[in-house]
Amino acid sequence: MLKIAGVQMFSDDLQVSKNKQKAIELVKEAANNGAKMICLPELWVTGYNLKKEDLSNLAETHDGETVNTFKKLAKQLGVVLVIPFLESENMIDTKKQSYYISAAIIDCDGSIVGVYRKSMLWGTEKNIFTAGEKVYEVYHTSLGSIGVLICYDIEFPEPARALALKGAQLIFVPSVWSFEAEPRWDIQLPARALDNSLYIFGINTYGNNSCGKSKLLDPNGSLLTCAPKYKEEIIYGNIDFQKILETRKRIPYIADLPSRFISKDLMENPIHSKN
Repeated sequence: MLKIAGVQMFSDDLQVSKNKQKAIELVKEAANNGAKMICLPELWVTGYNLKKEDLSNLAETHDGETVNTFKKLAKQLGVVLVIPFLESENMIDTKKQSYYISAAIIDCDGSIVGVYRKSMLWGTEKNIFTAGEKVYEVYHTSLGSIGVLICYDIEFPEPARALALKGAQLIFVPSVWSFEAEPRWDIQLPARALDNSLYIFGINTYGNNSCGKSKLLDPNGSLLTCAPKYKEEIIYGNIDFQKILETRKRIPYIADLPSRFISKDLMENPIHSKN
């Protein structure tokens, strides 16, 4: 069994230092309570309500202060961290700078396993950010193979399926999910877990029209734990990767998927074996 945690927190817009100090304390609290994998919400550092003119002063590269701070913290605490951040590419010409909603995946030794860039931009995000390439990688940490999809990414079946076919055991979904879209949050997270027979952990923000309700789903799509709507809270869950194999034997969605729907590189993954 592996204990994991999601940090549902309120972020003050543009208050980077304040948000960062709060997140550090919450991550420490989660680790002290035994969590070995910990995820923060989408754009927790800066807050979600950003204007284009804010980005140049707030964005960081993947080796900037925020990620480096949490690399040190991951090593100190001996935990895997999923740390969303506002990313800029290190380009000389700032007029052509690209900005991404990203997440760094940091292993227990403080090394970066990978950086994921949100590929599906919602609404006015398209006017501010650049979409990441639609390449969905599995990050092989020392505690398990995980995927990351950010907010709107999880509303499409294909990204989660691609991660499942590549061997993801758990998909973290850091988000800023609104009250208007709350019904979809309640439908799509369990659906992605059930469709792909893996764990889904949605970590939402609280306040500023976010519906809260961070939640962990098991490979059957069943709810394991859920945060309240109107409260900052760390939620915990114990997961067992063996349950993925047991569920896939009982409900063989992955094994019975027609090969014409699977690309050649994914077919080479042993997860598709029906034996």
